[in-house]
Amino acid sequence: MWIGWCEFDYLLGDVHSLKQKRSLVKPIVAELKRRFAVSAAEVDHLDLHRRAAIGVGVVSPDRAHLVDVLDSVERFGASRPEVELVAVRRRIVESDDLD
Repeated sequence: MWIGWCEFDYLLGDVHSLKQKRSLVKPIVAELKRRFAVSAAEVDHLDLHRRAAIGVGVVSPDRAHLVDVLDSVERFGASRPEVELVAVRRRIVESDDLD
């Protein structure tokens, strides 16, 4: 079993409240889940209204499929015009490596 995840670190533009932040982040998270059948959530900078971190997790029996999904997720995350991507971190491990 292969486990992969990536974390997007975003700088939000003209956002002045956590409510405005939520209106930007929530649709991105929902679209990641819908389009790619992955687990996704806002994972950091929860109390900062101009920063957001979104984490995405994937499990697959096949490493090649996992890499394809993470590549697609990363392209999607980088192409969002309403937010500025600061960094992306990615990790892939095999379940045997976790022992």
